[in-house]
Amino acid sequence: MKTPATLSLALALCAAPAAWGALPVGATAPDFSTQAALDGKPFTFELARALRDGPVVLYFYPAAFTKGCTIEAHNFAEATEQYRDLGARVIGVSADDIDVLQRFSVSACQSKFAVAADADQRIMRAYDAVHDRNPAYAQRVSYVIVPPGRVIYAYTDSDPEHHVTNTLDALRAWRQQNPQR
Repeated sequence: MKTPATLSLALALCAAPAAWGALPVGATAPDFSTQAALDGKPFTFELARALRDGPVVLYFYPAAFTKGCTIEAHNFAEATEQYRDLGARVIGVSADDIDVLQRFSVSACQSKFAVAADADQRIMRAYDAVHDRNPAYAQRVSYVIVPPGRVIYAYTDSDPEHHVTNTLDALRAWRQQNPQR
């Protein structure tokens, strides 16, 4: 049953600034595989495999250990349990190399979620997340992707503060509509 609050949330999510260069809601998320790090340990992250277990919050950030990116990583780390409760996992992506990300995954991410390397920017390009003013870096963009690989939410804002709240809200709205998944 759709309540006024649910309808308001759905309308707010649709009105969010998804048109700032992000993939559109409803698009098929480009599949990828890349080196990632969790708790300082490298592994291969595969989007298709991760989606078998549930939704994925894929967020792009400019560079590890910078002020805004560290704040954003802390915010995602603090919300890890909320994402798990919604059946989702988080993965951050930047152009940093895996050695840098191994350290970042422990310090800023607090060993709670993985960060992935995209040194050649093929993932950033596929997700329209290359920074518009400095193409060596990623734009700060967050996506919520649900199985089997559909983008249900996209948010672009250079301010790291609302990415966690907005992606959690999108997941909650989706979960209300899809309780069996």
